Amino acid sequence: MLSLCLCPMVVKMDGKVKKQQKRHQQKHSGPKAEKKKLKKQEGSNEEDERKRNPKAFAVQSAVRMAKTFHRAQDIKAKKHHIPLVDRTPLEPPPVVIVVVGPPKVGKSTLIRCLIKNFTRQKLGDICGPVTIVSGKKRRLTFIECNNDINTMIDLAKVADLVLMLIDASFGFEMETFEFLNICQVHGFPRIMGVLTHLDAFKNNKTQRKTKKNLKHRFWTEVYQGAKLFYLSGMVYGEYQTQEVKNLGRFISVMKFRPLVWQTSHPYVLADRMEDLTDPEKVRTDPKCDRTVSLYGYLRGTYLKNKGQVHIPGVGDFQVSDVNCLPDPCPLPDVQKKRGLNEKERLLYAPMAGVGGVVYDKDAVYIDLPASHVKQQEEEVRPTTELVQSLIDTHATLDAKMAASKVSLFSGSATLDSTDVNEQNGEEEGLHEQRVWDPKIQRERRKVVFTEEKEDDDNSGSSDEDDDSEEVEESGGEEEQEVDENPDEDALSTFLKEARSQCNEKERGGAPPVKKQKLEEEIAEVPVFADSDDELEKSEEEEEEEDTGRAGDSGHCSEEEEEEDEEDSDEESGEESEGKDDEAAESEEEEEEEEEEMEEDGALCWKEGLQQKASEAFLRQQQAAPNLRKMVYGSVVAADDSEEEEEEELGGLFRVSRPQKSKKTQANALDCSHFKADLSHNWDLEEMLNSIRDCFVTGKWEEGQDAATLLKEDEELYGDFEDLETGQVHKSHSGRQDEGEQNSENDEDDDAEETQVKVEDEEVQKNKRLEKKRRLKERFDSEYDDGEATYFDDLKEEMQKQAELNRAEFEDMDDETRVQYEGYRPGMYVRIEVPSVPCEFVSNFDPHYPVILGGLGSSEGNVGYLQMRLKKHRWHDRILKTRDPLILSLGWRRFQTIPLYHIEDHNGRHRLLKYTPQHMHCGASIWGPITPQGTGFLAVQSVTGTKTNFRIAATGVVLDLDKSVTIVKKLKLVGYPYKIFKNTCFIKGMFNTVLEVAKFEGASIRTVSGVRGQIKKALSTPAGAYRATFEDRLLMSDIVFLRSWYPVVVPQLYNPVTSLLLPVGQKDSWAGMRTVGQLKHDLGIRNKPNTDSLYKPVVRTQRRFNPLHIPKELQKALPFKSKPKQQQSRGKTPRDLQRPGVIREPHERKVIALLQALSTINNYKKKKAHTVQHSKHKEFLQQKTKQEEAKSKRQKELRKKLYRAMDQKDQKRSRSSLKGAPQES
Repeated sequence: MLSLCLCPMVVKMDGKVKKQQKRHQQKHSGPKAEKKKLKKQEGSNEEDERKRNPKAFAVQSAVRMAKTFHRAQDIKAKKHHIPLVDRTPLEPPPVVIVVVGPPKVGKSTLIRCLIKNFTRQKLGDICGPVTIVSGKKRRLTFIECNNDINTMIDLAKVADLVLMLIDASFGFEMETFEFLNICQVHGFPRIMGVLTHLDAFKNNKTQRKTKKNLKHRFWTEVYQGAKLFYLSGMVYGEYQTQEVKNLGRFISVMKFRPLVWQTSHPYVLADRMEDLTDPEKVRTDPKCDRTVSLYGYLRGTYLKNKGQVHIPGVGDFQVSDVNCLPDPCPLPDVQKKRGLNEKERLLYAPMAGVGGVVYDKDAVYIDLPASHVKQQEEEVRPTTELVQSLIDTHATLDAKMAASKVSLFSGSATLDSTDVNEQNGEEEGLHEQRVWDPKIQRERRKVVFTEEKEDDDNSGSSDEDDDSEEVEESGGEEEQEVDENPDEDALSTFLKEARSQCNEKERGGAPPVKKQKLEEEIAEVPVFADSDDELEKSEEEEEEEDTGRAGDSGHCSEEEEEEDEEDSDEESGEESEGKDDEAAESEEEEEEEEEEMEEDGALCWKEGLQQKASEAFLRQQQAAPNLRKMVYGSVVAADDSEEEEEEELGGLFRVSRPQKSKKTQANALDCSHFKADLSHNWDLEEMLNSIRDCFVTGKWEEGQDAATLLKEDEELYGDFEDLETGQVHKSHSGRQDEGEQNSENDEDDDAEETQVKVEDEEVQKNKRLEKKRRLKERFDSEYDDGEATYFDDLKEEMQKQAELNRAEFEDMDDETRVQYEGYRPGMYVRIEVPSVPCEFVSNFDPHYPVILGGLGSSEGNVGYLQMRLKKHRWHDRILKTRDPLILSLGWRRFQTIPLYHIEDHNGRHRLLKYTPQHMHCGASIWGPITPQGTGFLAVQSVTGTKTNFRIAATGVVLDLDKSVTIVKKLKLVGYPYKIFKNTCFIKGMFNTVLEVAKFEGASIRTVSGVRGQIKKALSTPAGAYRATFEDRLLMSDIVFLRSWYPVVVPQLYNPVTSLLLPVGQKDSWAGMRTVGQLKHDLGIRNKPNTDSLYKPVVRTQRRFNPLHIPKELQKALPFKSKPKQQQSRGKTPRDLQRPGVIREPHERKVIALLQALSTINNYKKKKAHTVQHSKHKEFLQQKTKQEEAKSKRQKELRKKLYRAMDQKDQKRSRSSLKGAPQES
């Protein structure tokens, strides 16, 4: 037997063994523990501490206190937003969640995992919007955003929440920053980052460092403290359940700020499309315009019928009809029970083939999944499918084959051509690095940040902090989910087993169908938030809501969240009220049991047949005609105000009570007949006591009894003196106190009775003080403003306005309300749009979103727009005037030709040829009228990813008229042909006398800088004029006139119709090309101006005339300077010229040898001189050292000599003093 000693040990990576430190154990007994318990019971009172130690709370530094106060106020002010009126309906539309990221980063996988987390259902292909129910009061619509710039722009305009997926193993890619810049222009929704592919890191330290760098860069782009989740890895092709659950939990409780464009325009994200065109018309003319009905939830603001809408990628249309349909994915508390499938519908995705029953205006579509079809029907299924496909066919066989899908195994995901042929996008980059990824066979656009290069030494100190954070983050993953209802789980398990046995008998041992389990419904929060501190829920609220639920795994970038006291109070009130109301709980339990019984199907239909028959008979008897309803026209239920007050939640909501509703009062007793209730025996004492409190003489509650209230008034106000009469009135308690004092004087022996009276007096005094304090607090709350600020008053005003808006049409039915205010947000509407191009239907692709954006009264017109524009700092090329540009403005994407200009100091708008580098400029375009202040962005091309950063410019709309006149500089050139001192005749500048008359008085100048003015036109030649100048001109001068010429804005408005392109080519829309692109495509080379080319400078040799000196001047010159003395010598005679020497070859060799020897000799001399110089330098240094040493020695010798001489002198002086003769 081996006895093992178990001790807590930690094994490090380097092999060393280190014992854990022993945890501190708190004492539960003893004086110290008792002292702590007493302190905890009493509670820490700050006032007592201030009295006990006032110096500790004194102001140590006024400057530090002021800084602290200012910082606290700055932080508080940063959280404030401009309060907006809450226009959200009581049943809001589903929250639009857009999942964005580069290709192959895990978008579809994340959506499938989130859908499985909320609905326990698996979805194969993610096509179009997928709507699910995530809680009692919230629905979510997931939609995937592909890499197409058109899709990114459209979805950024309708998104409420963006899940931005980032491949941590690769880093940031350009698509991430492009989408962020799109969101910044069109209204910034809530953005949450999600890091994937973290399992690619083998080293934990590298993973932590990468997470930290990505987190801080993400914070730089979004805001400090933005949520960033970490999905550590995949298990069987799915993300880990706990991490997905945490992400879903944050999504379910998130609040959203209203965006201006979304709240001022109605819009519909279509989740279904139907072609209503007559099939005979389509057969005769396949290219005819179609009538299309689009279905979806209405969002934004109210939608009027017969209004204008814009479908991005298609164009502008006039709505022919709008209808409100039943909600296909209703919230659990408002769902109507139907006869087909009684399960609560939690998933609705028509484009993905999921939806069940669909109610149209004039038809009902029923989708029967394979699990609900019996074995006998499966035998004849191919024939039924063939007939049904022939009946419902709307496309040719080739189109169906191109869009066909195949499933390799039964129950597996379907495969199509897009899954087989992966798209290879070749991308280039300016601030990027093009990396070929062999795993996905794609070239990825990695973003490189040159400004963020951190040293490893500096980051080493932060690794320890990251270690501690990592431990805290991973600490919550070990918790397991606890079932709140074990009885329900046991019942569902029993039902599963029974159903599986039944299915095995019927289908011959087929595998049991998995029951869909509902996820716990998460408590919701109000949709709107007025400040940043309300945008997140506190940890305490989340803990209260999620008791019994798995804990947070900590995969979030922020560990602390700000508390929202108002929401916590409301939620706690709702929880307490729900707990106290036992009747509501019993009803909910009965409903759940009914639903479970309905899910059993054929197992329980035979149970209780007799009871069901009797109940049916009673219902039939109760359905007899009601005379009261026939006479008075309606049945009004009696209102019980006290019960309604008890059932109100927060003053806004009421608990639904089916048995107390007005509908149940319809079968009440007829009030015209009086039936005496003989069941009560009023002779009994109990019956009399039951109604005794209904009278004044009865026993009331302590706070409502009249005698008690009068007594409290006496205790409160006590004695008082009448100022007019001078009479003193004493209260009953005062007289009683006097009597007590007299009795104390008379009866001193009764000590116990006196003590009791003193205690009663103290109790009465304390009661009076408490009553006064409560009255003072009530007075202060009514008349004092307290710490209410302007921001709080504004919030209260907005809240009142929101309540007024809700209460205005609350009592009307839907048909009347629609006529007054239009279709309200949250409704599921069917919009019929006529005259849609046939390509929209024939080339429909559910992977691309279809959005119907409502237009205002004037937004359908086209006109001139004045904008402020700035080239994006990450775009590599500047923009040129008159180059076509694709703008995203409002709902639209269109191509136009902008003119860039800048305003001078005198108000002139001067045309620019190119956009300035790092500053704003003006831009004028011809486009759709859009409200002022609307942001826009510009791209040069929407085809592929040819450029590095696709966002070319951003800006905002300033004005909507043509009042701004853009001018460009124009120089007119003329030449003088007659000069009269300061007056000249100029020709060649104008052509007619009329043109000269227009410019009379204009200032002109010459190239040399002489200024002048145009005076008057001349008769001949045509266009000549007389001008005056400051100085006399020369015939070689050039005169020019600087003028300004108005420029007309080109009228081009070309909508981007990307949704009309064929499937697979929707990202290849090409509009008008630039001049440079045209020349490049056509191979045209620009012919340069010959005057602008550089030419070789040819200077002719100038010959100067001989110097001529007048004779008079020659006489005055000195003798040596006279020209006669400077006569040039003649040419040297030939005989005096030295002839050139022509050497023999031998002589040339000898001379070359001598030159080489002399060169070598000179080099040796130079080298020897250098060596000698260095030696001499060393010698001088040594000599200097020797001189210094010599001087030092001499100095020391002198010191010694002087010291010896000094000592000798001192000795001599002492000896002279001692040896002096003493005279007696």
